[in-house]
Amino acid sequence: MSNIVAIVGRPNVGKSTLFNRLTQTRQAIVDEFSGVTRDRHYGKSEWNGKIFSLIDTGGYVQGSDDIFEAEIRKQVDLAIDEAQIILFVVDVTSGVVDLDNAVARMLRKVAKKVLIVVNKVDNGERLMEATEFYSLGMGEYFPLSSINGSGTGELLDEVTRLLPENEDVLESELPRVTLVGRPNVGKSSFLNALIGIEKNIVTDIAGTTRDSLDVEYNAYGHNFILVDTAGIRRKNKVDEDIEFYSVMRSIRAIENSDICVIMLDATRTLDAQDISIFHLAERNEKGIVVLVNKWDLVEKETNTPRDYENMIRKRLAPFTDFPILFVSALTKQRVHKALGEVMETYKRKTTKISTSQLNDFFLPLIQRFPPPAIKGKYIRIKYVTQLPTAVPSFAFFCNLPQYIKDPYKRFLENKLRDQFDFSGVPVRMFFRKK
Repeated sequence: MSNIVAIVGRPNVGKSTLFNRLTQTRQAIVDEFSGVTRDRHYGKSEWNGKIFSLIDTGGYVQGSDDIFEAEIRKQVDLAIDEAQIILFVVDVTSGVVDLDNAVARMLRKVAKKVLIVVNKVDNGERLMEATEFYSLGMGEYFPLSSINGSGTGELLDEVTRLLPENEDVLESELPRVTLVGRPNVGKSSFLNALIGIEKNIVTDIAGTTRDSLDVEYNAYGHNFILVDTAGIRRKNKVDEDIEFYSVMRSIRAIENSDICVIMLDATRTLDAQDISIFHLAERNEKGIVVLVNKWDLVEKETNTPRDYENMIRKRLAPFTDFPILFVSALTKQRVHKALGEVMETYKRKTTKISTSQLNDFFLPLIQRFPPPAIKGKYIRIKYVTQLPTAVPSFAFFCNLPQYIKDPYKRFLENKLRDQFDFSGVPVRMFFRKK
């Protein structure tokens, strides 16, 4: 699984500012899902060729020391459970306070690497004042300023030195298919329907988290890793810290998957939470298959499936080129068909189209429908090729790439999809100077 770094500390020391600084440092954020609960952040960053997840454990409600102690213990314990490295943030302007000592006492008891981060060190005088934090008895510290970024490079160098190499890609060469959706939409029932078909087709994979289950499915010509995730709730519904981390694991499962099977409940309308889950998978450039579960409970009329499908595509626009199947995990209706569609989507995602095929199709098309001239300058696209990337990506070489506008890019993408069938698959288009 991903390398994880947790940011902990008392209120108002600049944890969230540090989080924002670190996740934006190299403009390499894969995704950021902020505010799952009121003050929580989960993000991803890259430094020195290593990718790691960041948890910001948020501030604490003001109250008595006893309430502080309980809150800090709960939050730190949860962060420790997840993380390989803990960044303990303190504030040079206030020096060491009782609450810092309380956090330090807890962190000294754990077998995780803890780095003290002395924040708001933005001049020479404060650099001298930072020496006070040696009194915490936790060794060297990292003075920095989250606001202007000074000192963050040294901290990131140490973080990446301590982290193991990323091993996500090496875990299995089998396609990873992740079931995602709101709670109680039927993800586990769908998984059980598959497992129940043939008892010996599933083997548990060791090392899975508490909230997601990885199983290897190998039957009927299909072989892939199936991941069942905890339901992702709307942020104002996520009250418990434990649930926050369950949601976080679900988001990580999406990031680490090849195909996301997004499950909807046929008995409920498509709401903002369904849409945000869909766009999370889309932004992470995953293959997408939409399953409308509990279809056996819906009263049918002649146009019911068509009307429901049109509603889904309209609400999820602008990306509308993905398969939609109406299934029932309870009656196993279309379960096999859904599996087939998942594997077809994976094949489409890994499709390689030869350069000659692309040019034979696109060059005559572009000649008939050239990009509009800009300021009297004519754009000439000379050559098209597919790039060697995990997501289907295509480079169009031309004389004036900066003048090609979004409507024409969408026109070319739609033609590509019509000709080569990329249903359920994100496609990237690049325009480069010849």
